[in-house]
Amino acid sequence: MKLQFVHLCPQRMSLYGEYANLVILQRMAQALGHEVEIVAGETPDLSNAHLIYMGCGTERGQKFALQVLHPQVEGLKGALARGAVVLFTGNAMEVLGQTITDTQGKVWEGLGLADFTTIETRQRTPHDVIANTPPGQSPVVGFMNKCSLTAGVSTPLFESLEMGFGNDCQRGPEGYVSGTLMATHLTGPVLVKNPALAHRVLAMVLTAAGAPVPEQLPVLPHQMEAFEVTLQELRSKGENAG
Repeated sequence: MKLQFVHLCPQRMSLYGEYANLVILQRMAQALGHEVEIVAGETPDLSNAHLIYMGCGTERGQKFALQVLHPQVEGLKGALARGAVVLFTGNAMEVLGQTITDTQGKVWEGLGLADFTTIETRQRTPHDVIANTPPGQSPVVGFMNKCSLTAGVSTPLFESLEMGFGNDCQRGPEGYVSGTLMATHLTGPVLVKNPALAHRVLAMVLTAAGAPVPEQLPVLPHQMEAFEVTLQELRSKGENAG
């Protein structure tokens, strides 16, 4: 089956190698025998997309992307309505909400796909993150470098963090999820670092395409080893800091 991934604003919104989130999903899908087309641009056609992705950018890049995407809101809503996966990482998450208030006090209208609001601060907080997940699921590891507080998230992607700053408080809830719309401030790239999370997204993409979801999804070479080493090192770092 042919799958289509759309990468929004790749020139402005792909800090920290965020494009690799698409590459890892592409390689996993290809390992299952699927053909994957990646379409990149600022205003691509979304009507055939099974996955729509945007990564992290500078604050200026984020505002550029926000203005570019406003005319695409109905296309995004249509994609979500037919079950396509929309994944935004890093500060791309913030554009999904109602408003972003910058450090000058200017209020930017968000895409309105979620109810939360974001206020930028002058304090940037770069730090490693371990996100808690339900029992029986792997924790999620990553990196965060944001200068904002996001309030009003009713359905976070992660209920709490073992390490790191959540949407608006230390070790609090992080990210946002509603149906096939997913967002997190975590970078890394987060899907490369977390095979289980990548599998979750891939399963949703396959479902959106009407393709079967096998019981065992592919794990690429050294993926699990890298995740386990990262988790161990972050926990050791946290213990030493304590």
